[in-house]
Amino acid sequence: MNVRRSAAALAAVAALGTAAAPAALADGASPSPSGALPSGLYGKTDPKFDGVFRQSYALLAQDATGVTPATKAVDWLTGQQCGSGGFAAYRADTDVACDSKAQVDSNSTAAAVQALAALGGEKKAVDKGVAWLKSVQNQDGGWGYTPGLPSDANSTGIVIGALAATGEKPAAVTSQKGKSPYDALTKLALDCGKDGGAFGLADAKTGKLAPNADATAAGVLGGLGKGLVVTAPKKEAAAPKCAEADSAEQAAANGTGYLVDALGKSGHLTSSLPGSTDKPDVGNTADAVVALAAAGRGEQAKKSAEWLAGNSADWAKQGGPAAYAQLVFAAHAAGLDPRDFGGADLVKQLNATGPAPRAQASDEEKDKDDDGSGMSVWWIVGVGLAAGAGIGFLLSGRKKNQL
Repeated sequence: MNVRRSAAALAAVAALGTAAAPAALADGASPSPSGALPSGLYGKTDPKFDGVFRQSYALLAQDATGVTPATKAVDWLTGQQCGSGGFAAYRADTDVACDSKAQVDSNSTAAAVQALAALGGEKKAVDKGVAWLKSVQNQDGGWGYTPGLPSDANSTGIVIGALAATGEKPAAVTSQKGKSPYDALTKLALDCGKDGGAFGLADAKTGKLAPNADATAAGVLGGLGKGLVVTAPKKEAAAPKCAEADSAEQAAANGTGYLVDALGKSGHLTSSLPGSTDKPDVGNTADAVVALAAAGRGEQAKKSAEWLAGNSADWAKQGGPAAYAQLVFAAHAAGLDPRDFGGADLVKQLNATGPAPRAQASDEEKDKDDDGSGMSVWWIVGVGLAAGAGIGFLLSGRKKNQL
């Protein structure tokens, strides 16, 4: 994939037995495509696992920075939608109707719904996407990566974002058993004493939940009813106190505390693959910044965003559009300028990965947005992104590893 494939998606791929996928996802970047890519698509790597997700992230980040995406970029995304309303990760031939082989998933669908809702003018596609998401809700109130899989925090978080983006009240979207997405999130929250209040990701072999930073960022956003585009808090919230997660709000507070502790003095998260040494986890750190800002923890969010500004250039270049979008979301949430992020213009770099946008906001409009009176960043979840997920929900190909 590219740079933000959620932990939930990785677990789902393993559960589905897709032999070729894990290697591509674990590398943090998709292999080169075998044929020419559509002119409306962002990114140059193989879109098989993340085409819709990275496109959605790119369009959403453009919208959040006052950029009007190219018409053909939006048309490419809407053209990926199946007749059911759901989106698969990528459809090479959209002239062929979706069948049982098209692995339509909640993360791609929720990301596309959020992007199209923000852009406006695509009500039919948005409504169909929301209807499909509602139709595959699990009985516990949450969502798994694909229909039939157990609920996870990444997928549930990013779907909450899609619902909120379209004016739905997530608490009112219930299963046949009367459970809402918030009910599902409380069941995915872990113990304060043993696991620090994190949200858990199920181990692919045992199914047991274990603390996971990506799932926690998505769970925090979902529990707060927020999405990937959040504004920097004007007032610093009090340090959260971990307690029994008897509500989504408390679970989000617990998760916020976990992220603050995990970021520590360094300001960044770490990750490791089996047999390798720990190293900074840029993608999960970006997600954590957004979650912390949504929770009102602006000081830690800014500290971590400043670390990103000085340490993310190579990662973003490798990851492509989804990576640049994640950094745009983090910069926006921390109150930093995405057009001068450690000396890099993230917006320009993102735009260069696909078709030229139709228009950009004027300097005056950008200044208005900086002081909170300009652009409408509606948002929304969770995840959250992903992964993402995140790929929570979160999906564009980043390494997703448990802390």
